[in-house]
Amino acid sequence: MLPCCLDDGKEVSNTFFAIYDGQNGSHVAQYTEENVHKHLVEEESYKHGRYELTMKRALLRTDKDLFPLAKSAQRCQLTGRTAIAANAGDSRSVIGVSGKVKSLSYDHKTNLFQSERARIYAAGGYLEDGRVNGNLLLSRAIGDFIYKKNSGLDAEEQIITANLDVIVHEISEEDEFFVIACDGIWDCLSSREVIDFVRHEASLGKELAEISENICDCRFAPEAR
Repeated sequence: MLPCCLDDGKEVSNTFFAIYDGQNGSHVAQYTEENVHKHLVEEESYKHGRYELTMKRALLRTDKDLFPLAKSAQRCQLTGRTAIAANAGDSRSVIGVSGKVKSLSYDHKTNLFQSERARIYAAGGYLEDGRVNGNLLLSRAIGDFIYKKNSGLDAEEQIITANLDVIVHEISEEDEFFVIACDGIWDCLSSREVIDFVRHEASLGKELAEISENICDCRFAPEAR
């Protein structure tokens, strides 16, 4: 829970969920887990209720503090009846809406969006075999400062950026549950398969912790789907 006292003196509590998926060891993920939410509540825009801007600033600030390693970040903040999902990388957030799938993020990979490729080229990078400078599959990540050295560009314009894409979702009675997971799940299961799996497990009366464990097991045992 993230407490907040707004400008009008009203106190609110926001619920903050996040996945930090380290690719070159756990150091970056651990540091981000320990610090990004602190940076978030320290931002002046947080007190004004400008949560989308706050989340972007907090992650970019955290990115400056890190060693040159790579990771992806997926965050979701619940504010009243509003869910704010923010992503940089290939972790993903989806919501089950009356059995249907609604994506709350989009994977930042070079083969998906022309805008990502355009930024990479404009910053002096290149693509080889679908990888940034022949190396990274991701087009956004925390760390990887070797791709963020252009002093003439803002952080959002670098070859690899930690700039978050943000999607705002107004929660309704039709919304059943959120799923936030790293690419270890999404590389094996589609969003549709994950939503169907969770709904089935929940219909059997299973607790969320057990469902989470089972979906990880399902990743390794496709016949269990």
